[in-house]
Amino acid sequence: MRSGVQTSDYDTVPEPEEAPVPSPRASREFTVMVIDDSKTIRRSAETLLRKEGFEVVTAVDGFEALGKIADYQPGLIFLDVMMPRLDGYQTCALIKHHQVFRQTPVVMLSSKDGLFDRARGRVVGADHFITKPFAREELLAVIERYGNGAD
Repeated sequence: MRSGVQTSDYDTVPEPEEAPVPSPRASREFTVMVIDDSKTIRRSAETLLRKEGFEVVTAVDGFEALGKIADYQPGLIFLDVMMPRLDGYQTCALIKHHQVFRQTPVVMLSSKDGLFDRARGRVVGADHFITKPFAREELLAVIERYGNGAD
């Protein structure tokens, strides 16, 4: 017998089911940006995130990323620390100083896991820090954590 509230000896009114809380994964319109000078990192993150139903925009460096951020307005940005021309710290600072994008979560990606690197990321406004190589679960956990209010 299905759970519910019994109103008489003969009929049972089913209890209302709670509506599921939508996650960013539920919306294919949630855009994630991956900025990394490594083609391997960009492609692996892009493939993984697309399989999970996200729209993904990639950029090779901070200069390319700044134009794409304005065009695509991603809900979350994964940003490599070490890049040519405009590094991740400089790019993050520019994003966080822009009135429109300052609330966009920025997650720094680095092959270094030092306290100095994490602290420097926080100083420029990074919301989170992931050490490369990253696992699928790490990326998805960060999107779940920061993506709910971003888009």
